[in-house]
Amino acid sequence: MAKSVLISLCLLVLFHGSLAYHQYQQQQNQCQLDRLNALEPDNSVQCEAGTVESWNPNRDEFQCAGVAVVRRTIEPKGLLLPSYSNAPQLIYIVKGTGMTGTLFPGCPETFQESEELSGGRSGSSRTRDQHQKIHHFRQGDIIVLPAGVAHWCYNDGNEPVIAVSLLDTTNSNNQLDMNPRNFYLAGNPEDEFQKFQSGGERSRGSRSESQRGSCNNLFCGLDSRLISESFNIDEQLARKLQSENDNRGSIVRIEGGLRVVRPPRTEQERREQEERGREGRSINGLEETFCTMRIRENIAHPSRADVYIPEVGRVSTLNSHNLPILRNLQLSASHVVLENNAVRLPHWHVNAHSILYAIRGQARIQIVNENGNSVFDGTVKERQVLIVPQNFVVVKRAESERFEYVTFNTNDNAMTSDLAGRTSAIRAMPMEVLANAFRVSLEEAERIKFGRQETTLTRSSSRSERRATA
Repeated sequence: MAKSVLISLCLLVLFHGSLAYHQYQQQQNQCQLDRLNALEPDNSVQCEAGTVESWNPNRDEFQCAGVAVVRRTIEPKGLLLPSYSNAPQLIYIVKGTGMTGTLFPGCPETFQESEELSGGRSGSSRTRDQHQKIHHFRQGDIIVLPAGVAHWCYNDGNEPVIAVSLLDTTNSNNQLDMNPRNFYLAGNPEDEFQKFQSGGERSRGSRSESQRGSCNNLFCGLDSRLISESFNIDEQLARKLQSENDNRGSIVRIEGGLRVVRPPRTEQERREQEERGREGRSINGLEETFCTMRIRENIAHPSRADVYIPEVGRVSTLNSHNLPILRNLQLSASHVVLENNAVRLPHWHVNAHSILYAIRGQARIQIVNENGNSVFDGTVKERQVLIVPQNFVVVKRAESERFEYVTFNTNDNAMTSDLAGRTSAIRAMPMEVLANAFRVSLEEAERIKFGRQETTLTRSSSRSERRATA
């Protein structure tokens, strides 16, 4: 009896092991890419106060990297309804200013309304409002959202907010599947990714199409009487939470503007400076608790640059060393500006896939795989996405007065290795090795090794431009 149980356990372990290996192999096979593409959005959803555009996550490039990308445009006085996702997210603010709230479970409501304000606003006494911390954001900010953490966003500025979000669907914090899923707490939004799911496999529960058309948030599947009991409200009010026949979409307009308890922007910036001043201390689990951890960092400001060469460009990196929450998400980002004719020297990503989003301008980009074959050689323009798989060599040269882009990386401490320049792999080799490897003289090996003294960025010379044209 004991022997049969042992055999059964062994077979079970072998079965699950082979199944896990098969799934691993399937994911790895997605990166057998012969051709990459600079991609435009595949779907656009118009809302009352904005637009939601998404890229098809079933494309080979996205399947290889295990990510999904969505771009939201929120008009002034537009509110992105509260929701959460099955995958952690990095959000880059391309344009605009606003505020966002992240709803961490179990954390206290630290923003509280004064008694004078609560009584004076409506002319009658009511319960003072209180809620979790609100974060101001501006152009160039990266906002970090863990999986399953609900959030909302509001545009309190005078211009549209454009935000690009990366969802890491293969992250260990997502235990559902590789399909990006948004769980809305309010409204009747159209899922920007649902049209990409084959055969409607990703429908919510067993509800019919007509039911999904009239109600599409998490309260819809609950009985209104249970909602009434849960919130201690009457059933008529409970049914309003189900937002039936609400056609505003996921971005709604607040006609009178959103009035919430929040500190002035100047005060917020002062606090941020104090937080940055404490960044130099080692992380031992006490400096930053779950409820007070920073979720935002600006990487576009010139003063933030890690590499800067006047009239050539700059590079800013964001990883778990300067934003510790990224350690839990296993994600990082970088922001790069290339002035006219500037070149980001050839390099590869050692431990991460890189998802490039072009913010403005255009550049010629070449990507080479392990066989030395060119899998991409073309122009990437503003608002396009290009995925660079791990270890593929990539080089970029600006073709406009200014090429600006942000990259999202699938590792919290993404590393790059240069192929040329002062800190490159070629520079690190002995000249004798170079001479024999390339079948050149020692003098030629010396020119190869020491010909480029810059690191990371350089400007194309007129000679190299003529050669490239030829």
